[in-house]
Amino acid sequence: MVADFRRRFWVSLILTVPVLALAPMIQRLLGLEEALAFPGDSYVQFALASIVFFYGGWPFLKGFFEEVGTKKPGMMTLIALAISVAYLYSSVVVFGLPGEVFFWELATLIDIMLLGHWIEMRSVMGASRALEELVRLMPSEAHRVAGDGTVEDVPVSDLAHGDRVLVKPGEKIPTDGVIVEGRTTVNQAMLTGESKPVEKEEGASTPSVWPFLSSSPFRRRSRPTAC
Repeated sequence: MVADFRRRFWVSLILTVPVLALAPMIQRLLGLEEALAFPGDSYVQFALASIVFFYGGWPFLKGFFEEVGTKKPGMMTLIALAISVAYLYSSVVVFGLPGEVFFWELATLIDIMLLGHWIEMRSVMGASRALEELVRLMPSEAHRVAGDGTVEDVPVSDLAHGDRVLVKPGEKIPTDGVIVEGRTTVNQAMLTGESKPVEKEEGASTPSVWPFLSSSPFRRRSRPTAC
């Protein structure tokens, strides 16, 4: 998705340059009407703007149909309506309707929207990767203590509220809970940024993933966690 928005943005941006150069308003502002105008230039601008509209604007047109299909109009609907009206009206003007074309406004709007969505998708993907890395830090198994005192290794997803879990020195805490036996020191750097070990005694809450540095306390799971 990120690569698609990036590719569409650069292609559209390159095509926008001649669209701007052929725009009568831009030519008048720069005083280059005689230098840039030529017979049939409106048709060339129409052809270039059509590529920008259909190629660069496709994600918004596709999003428009999806939002209309679900009866939930949103940003894609707004953008699609804006670029469609500008393109259709300008196309009719090229082929005979009195008025002014809005091809350069259409092209620049699509460029800006593509750039914005590209940046947004990069941010979303970056956040997703960070969450995936965080999930990898979580232990996949826990030492569950049975009622007779025996210890068995079980998947963290099998733990239930009230289970007693044994955490050995150097291991990561598999789930949120409260220490019910023993004392230890834990590294809270992942949550607080402070690398100094923190003392934990019976009754202390301990979120998951923190690594134990010493001792072997029993812990009771206090609430379900996503695994």
